[in-house]
Amino acid sequence: MPSAARALCLSLLTLLPLLGAAPTTAAADRSRPAAGPAGSVPVAGSAGWSLAPAGGARPSFYAEGTPGAVLRDTVSVTNRTTRPVTVRLRGTGLRVHFAETGVRVPARTRADVPFTLAVPAEAAPGDRSGTLVAQDGHGRAETVRIRLRVGGPALSALTVENPAVHADRITYELVNRGTTVLVPRLAVRADGVFGRVLDRAPRTLPVRLAPGHRLRLSEPWTDRPALDAVDVRLTVTAPGGARATADTSARFVPWGALGAGAAAAAAGVAAALVVRRRRGRRPVATDGESPCTEVELTGAVT
Repeated sequence: MPSAARALCLSLLTLLPLLGAAPTTAAADRSRPAAGPAGSVPVAGSAGWSLAPAGGARPSFYAEGTPGAVLRDTVSVTNRTTRPVTVRLRGTGLRVHFAETGVRVPARTRADVPFTLAVPAEAAPGDRSGTLVAQDGHGRAETVRIRLRVGGPALSALTVENPAVHADRITYELVNRGTTVLVPRLAVRADGVFGRVLDRAPRTLPVRLAPGHRLRLSEPWTDRPALDAVDVRLTVTAPGGARATADTSARFVPWGALGAGAAAAAAGVAAALVVRRRRGRRPVATDGESPCTEVELTGAVT
């Protein structure tokens, strides 16, 4: 046999074992799951599952409604694995109700879950945000954001109620009767028999009053008259045109420093002062005290 032909035959004999082994190795590779990171256990279906708005490529939910409206939409749970997945759904930040909260999604299947979004009846116009959350039994969670725009007219309105004068303070209640959050300003004036005994210019109160809510506040008055009959007026304003006033009255008599006879005489003097005050007043004094409003109680309007 020529030397060239002999060399070709030897080469073929050398390659035949390698060519026969290749199909066996490929078949073995197809029978094993894909290798993951070092130390990890391979899981069927590497894509996992996801949560997204149904019906398109929306990255998040957007809704508009007026106070009291109920809005509807659908969220999708897509299972790309080769095993069923069970997730629980919940909402945060907004009033969300799902058609079902526990959802079992078969392998390679998508489940569409309807839900409703309720706009609170007392909600003020403006934007709010929340999230939809899905979590599986292994603690993995997916979220989708919701943006809600509350429509309706912006109404700024409030009332001042239940004013009263106590030993060292004036108490009152503010009620937000509108649809916007209010940052109120308060002015206080008190007129006694011989003129003005308290005059505090308008100042911004350190409170934010939500629509439909009530605040009980107090205004300190530590240097009130020892003997006088006064009329007190509270004037409250807020951006947007809100304005309200409330009036109350009080008589100051130093009972502890008087005996029985003197107390009776002081009562007569106080009565005379009231009569004189009604006949006419003249302003004589202002109060330069720097007040500090105290919040005593918060709650919804009743």
